[in-house]
Amino acid sequence: MDFLVIDDEKSIRDATCLLIDDEGHYAEPVVDSSGALHRLKEDKYDAILLDLNLGHENGLDILDTLAKQHPDVPVVMFTAQGTVKTAVEAVRRGALDFLEKPFTREQFRAVVARLNRFRQMSQRIETLEKEVKEVRKQGGPEARFDFETPMMKEVMGVLLKAAKTPAAILILGESGTGKSVVARAIHDHSHLRDKPFVTVSCPSLSKELLQSDLFGHVKGAFTGAIKDHWGKIKQAEGGTLFLDEIGELPMEIQPQLLRLLQEREYERIGENVTRHANVRIIAATNRNLKEGVKNHTFREDLYFRLNVITVEMPPLRARPDDLLGFAHYYAEHFAAQIGHKFKGLTEEARERILAHTWPGNLRELRNAIERAVILSSGELLHASDLPPDVHSAGVTSANGSEPSPANADSADSLLATPGMTLQQLEEAYIKRILGRSNSLAEAANLLGIDQATLYRKRKKMNLE
Repeated sequence: MDFLVIDDEKSIRDATCLLIDDEGHYAEPVVDSSGALHRLKEDKYDAILLDLNLGHENGLDILDTLAKQHPDVPVVMFTAQGTVKTAVEAVRRGALDFLEKPFTREQFRAVVARLNRFRQMSQRIETLEKEVKEVRKQGGPEARFDFETPMMKEVMGVLLKAAKTPAAILILGESGTGKSVVARAIHDHSHLRDKPFVTVSCPSLSKELLQSDLFGHVKGAFTGAIKDHWGKIKQAEGGTLFLDEIGELPMEIQPQLLRLLQEREYERIGENVTRHANVRIIAATNRNLKEGVKNHTFREDLYFRLNVITVEMPPLRARPDDLLGFAHYYAEHFAAQIGHKFKGLTEEARERILAHTWPGNLRELRNAIERAVILSSGELLHASDLPPDVHSAGVTSANGSEPSPANADSADSLLATPGMTLQQLEEAYIKRILGRSNSLAEAANLLGIDQATLYRKRKKMNLE
C-alpha cells in the first residue's frame, strides 16, 4: 500500500516512514496540510496517516478538509496525546482508525488489515456501480450461462474448474461470441469474486496511451504527463486483470506483460521503482496467436506463458440449440422492456434464425431480436419481423424446392483423381457444398450431418 504521512516532527515522521517501508509498503512524508493537499493533487495514495497536532494546525480540521476533497482516501489519525474523547471525535469526522504514538509493528499491521478490508469493500462497491451503469446504459439482458450445446458445456466446465486456480486463462473465438462475458463469469466463480475485475481493451488506445493505461506513469514521463498516474494493474490489485483482444497488443509492450506474468513485477513509465503486482490474468482474442508467433507479431514466450488454460468459444452457427435459446431469452427481455406480451417465435422464424450464419454472433443476434420485438405487432415473432438478411436466410428456390446435393453439384462434377485419398475427396466435396450453400445449416442439411459436426470438419480442414 502507498501511505501519505503527515507529521511536523521529523524524528516521528522518519521513524513512521521507515516502519512502513520495512513492512513492504511505500511512504511519502509531508510536514503540513498544504504539502499534503499538493501531493494528493499530484499522486494517488491508499491511505493517509495524519498527526492530531501539527504545530499551529489542528489535525481534526485537516481531517474535515481531506474528507471533503478526497473522500475516497481513508485517514488514520495518530498522536502522542490520545484520549478516548479525541479518538471518538476523529472517527465521527470520518477517520477510519486511530493510533496512539508510539505504536508497535503489530498495531500497524492491524491497521493495515483494516485498511485492506476497507479498500476491498470500496473496490467492490465501485465495480458494482460500474456494472449497474453499464447495464442501464446498454439496456441489455444479464448474461446467460444455461447452455444446451455439448461443446459449450465442455468449454464452461473447463473454465469453471480453472476459475478456482491462479492460472492464466486464454479465451479464443470470433468477435461477439461472449469472451468478455465468460471472463467475468470466471472471476465471479473464483476465489477473487470479491476483489476488483478490471478490463484493458488492447486495441482501443495508441501504444503510448495503452502502456500508460496498463502500467501507469509518473509526472513528466512524456508530453502531457502533468501528474502521476496509477495504471490498471494497480487498480486490479488482488483481483483479475482482463486483457481484451490481446492479439492487438503492440510488440513493444509484450516484454513488459511477460515480466508481469512471470515475475509479478512491473514499473510505471518514467520510474525506476519495481512494484509487485498481485493480479490474476485472463486474456481473450479473436486472432490466431500461433499465426502471430509465426509472423513475428506476437512473442512466442508470451504466448506459451498465456497458454496455460486455453479454450475456444464456438460461434453461434455451430450451436443451434444455444442459438434458439438465446433468441427466446433476448425476445423475452426486450418484450418486457417495452411492455409487449411475448409467447414465442413462429416455426418459420425459428427456421430462418437457424439458417442464418450469424457472423456477428451474440451481438448480431441481440440486435436482430431487439429489432424484431420492436417491429412485431402480435405476441409471436414472425420471420418478417427479423432483419432482411436474416428472414431471407434458408429460403427455398424459385420452384419451391430445397437445394439438394444433386442440383448443387452433379455427381460427375467432382471426380476423383489418381492418388486422391478418401479424406481428400471428402474435403473437396464439403468445400464444394459450402461454396454453394447460403448458410452452414443449409450445407449441413445437404451433407446429412449436424452443424456442430460440419463446423469441426471445416475447422480441421482449414475451410473457414
